[in-house]
Amino acid sequence: MSTQSTPPVVLITGANSGIGQAAATELARRGWHVFAAARSVERGQAAVSQIQKDSGSIAVELLELDLAAFASVRRAADELLGRTERLDVLVNNAGLTLNERRVTSDGLETMMQTNHFSHVLLTSLLLPTLLESDDARVVNVSSRVYERVEAMPLDDLNFEHYWGGIRPYCATKLANILFTNELHRRRHDRGLAAFSVHPGVVATSFMRNFPAPMRAALRVARPLLRSPEQGAAPVVELVTDRARRADAGEYFDRHTRTQQQPQASDRQAAERLWDASNEITGADWSLS
Repeated sequence: MSTQSTPPVVLITGANSGIGQAAATELARRGWHVFAAARSVERGQAAVSQIQKDSGSIAVELLELDLAAFASVRRAADELLGRTERLDVLVNNAGLTLNERRVTSDGLETMMQTNHFSHVLLTSLLLPTLLESDDARVVNVSSRVYERVEAMPLDDLNFEHYWGGIRPYCATKLANILFTNELHRRRHDRGLAAFSVHPGVVATSFMRNFPAPMRAALRVARPLLRSPEQGAAPVVELVTDRARRADAGEYFDRHTRTQQQPQASDRQAAERLWDASNEITGADWSLS
């Protein structure tokens, strides 16, 4: 990954279960130094112990991170940069589904803050260090469900009126792609390779907060769903495969580079979301 003598370093959010834990395990097995971010210290430490056992590597560390609180995001970034001088890849993987509208201590709708806003802030805080790598990458885990919304609700990013069924979650996944596109446009000339990826429909506990009809359908289809390891495979590929740098800025449906639907490739929407996200989070990109 890098010409430096130390192992490459990756931070993965939501690494205490599902795709995040599976990706952390595979990358640790391949010799990466993994920082596994999790909201719960207890569950996070249990996951780190399991990752170390399954990968045969002790180079796995827990980073406490609550994406529902901007103060926690800032603390986690400071702590990470105090524990490592190197960061090669950031995987913004953590995601949340809710079947009722909730508001965080920052006054924001919880899914939108967890799935999008806090990842924007985290990326901005870590980007100066990331760009010191000779193969800096950001991988944003999105979902094909973004296709279920016609456009980003830019005038209601707090989902005060934009609510109902799975629609708000789908909008957060659209936000992941729009953020990736704008991040690539603004920082690819600095050497950053940014990707968004749909990992497939994976059998994880993540689905427990989907609306009841969708949960029922997924239970029926569960034998056909991918395992966390299968879901992690395209993420690991985008982290490690040097040839994929040629596809920077692209959206992947699992391992396949895929044309984005108009609502995701809308440059004006990406710019407006970028500006609004920076205003809401206080993200400062001037140092990168």
